[in-house]
Amino acid sequence: MINKRRSAAVVLGLLAAAALTGPAPAAARDEPDETPAEPPKVELVLDVSGSMRARDIDGRSRIDVAQQAFGEVVDALPDGTQLGIRVLGATYPGKDKAQGCRDTQQIVPVGPVDRVRAKAAVATLRPTGFTPVGLALREAAKDLGTGSTARRIVLITDGEDTCAPPDPCEVARELAAQGTRLVVDTLGLAPDEKVRRQLLCIAAATGGTYTAAQSADELTGRIKQLVDRARDTYTATPAQVDGSAACAGAPLLAPGVYTDREKFSEHRWYRVPVRAGQELRASVSLAVDRPVNPDHGVLLRATAPDGRELVRGVDAGSGRTDVVSAGLRWSGAEAEPDGAEPDEAGPTPGASAAAPAVVCLVVSNSLAPRPGTETSPGMPIELTVDVVAASPAPDGPDLGRGWTLLLLLTLAGLLTGLLAGLLTRWWVATWREN
Repeated sequence: MINKRRSAAVVLGLLAAAALTGPAPAAARDEPDETPAEPPKVELVLDVSGSMRARDIDGRSRIDVAQQAFGEVVDALPDGTQLGIRVLGATYPGKDKAQGCRDTQQIVPVGPVDRVRAKAAVATLRPTGFTPVGLALREAAKDLGTGSTARRIVLITDGEDTCAPPDPCEVARELAAQGTRLVVDTLGLAPDEKVRRQLLCIAAATGGTYTAAQSADELTGRIKQLVDRARDTYTATPAQVDGSAACAGAPLLAPGVYTDREKFSEHRWYRVPVRAGQELRASVSLAVDRPVNPDHGVLLRATAPDGRELVRGVDAGSGRTDVVSAGLRWSGAEAEPDGAEPDEAGPTPGASAAAPAVVCLVVSNSLAPRPGTETSPGMPIELTVDVVAASPAPDGPDLGRGWTLLLLLTLAGLLTGLLAGLLTRWWVATWREN
């Protein structure tokens, strides 16, 4: 009987909340996906150009080390991983640059891995031609396709692109602008500064990583780590949400990942319920997908419904010139914002029974378009919202307050002066005797 009453109360509360706030946007953790999640997709892109013949890694050729690493990685692949392999510079041995710069093929299609077939395909490769890195990256993105799952490209090369255009760094920015679920990680097999800068640029443009591999063990371990990391990336598609021009009437967000668009120098508002004893954690990333003036940034603020600012997050550079991010943390125990709205849906498991306060999140940017730049549609933003148990900073040592603190400081001063006087008298006496 009690359970029936509780269920009825929860249903009535949900109906009342829907009437007050309107339809809630999809949230990653609140609405279970009825369709099975797609497995992670990874494509390994291997440079097989002529420079891979160099024997400078543990006395072995670069291609030999890469082939060994690929074999070990394929054997250790987690079940369910969708793997593909693409090569560049592997078939054309001639000197016609136009033809050599089209030399990239997918030798293993993306799908459930056939370990015997994959290892055999890599073992027969021989260093041959040019280095069309940019073209290979563009084709690898097509190989992986689209969908709700994370997609990862792991590029292994020992040299700079010899075929630009397309410039590989520009291709990486182009791929990043198409969505937030494609990451390119780069592995460099040669200690060359120009190669390092290019691979850093490719990785930074897509939120990936760059690593210099100087031994077979380093290369094998890093590839395994990157393939495993594809499973850790969220696979849910961010929910589409439309921020408003003011806190009043802004969409109410549950914990999850959201996507929106923001125009130049605009402010977009959202609301998040936070209970006492909980902590709001939020971050935003804005993709600068068109030419803008320098000295720009993004600001994320949490405010009370009456406009009082609670905390702000300053934009942070990550080495990427096309993405600006900011984040903040605010605990419900720090202050109780005015305008708290009751949670008529009832308490959630593990949460305080007290009604939550509504915190307003506002995303602002200080970007200005260059002449001739289109201003519509707005630039894509990705907003991540989470509400967890508050984790206050540990208290420091308490020295007391008022008269107690004054007495403590007085005693410390007297002792310090007495000790300094005794040391001075001893030093003077010793100096006179000598």
